[in-house]
Amino acid sequence: PKIRAVKKESKHYHFDWTLVEDEGARFENLIAVHLSKWVHFQQDYEGIEIELRYFRNREGKEVDFVVLKNRAPVMFVECKLRGREISPVLRYLKKHYPGAEALQVSLYGENDLITKEGIRLCPATNFLLELI
Repeated sequence: PKIRAVKKESKHYHFDWTLVEDEGARFENLIAVHLSKWVHFQQDYEGIEIELRYFRNREGKEVDFVVLKNRAPVMFVECKLRGREISPVLRYLKKHYPGAEALQVSLYGENDLITKEGIRLCPATNFLLELI
């Protein structure tokens, strides 16, 4: 199924994320650059119809990144400095799109686990290594 609230409008990220002063925004920027690189590889080398977007609905619920394959969501990624509490929006999206992977990536997290809802909490190092 298609996801209606996925935004195509631009979010601004720096290729050099070290320029971003706020730690949370800098971390999101780091993940954005690496996800973008991975998506371009999937498009150019593998020939997959894949896009990187973000989700925000009318109520203002937002998740940092949505990967769409053939216009359907296949991955939701929420960035947190510390991944102790699961994002309610990630729970909402996983419930409505159970076939899509849902990840909460944390900068300072050490545990890599999957919740009973099927949401993966993982440290950024693990997530980034898997994109290679």
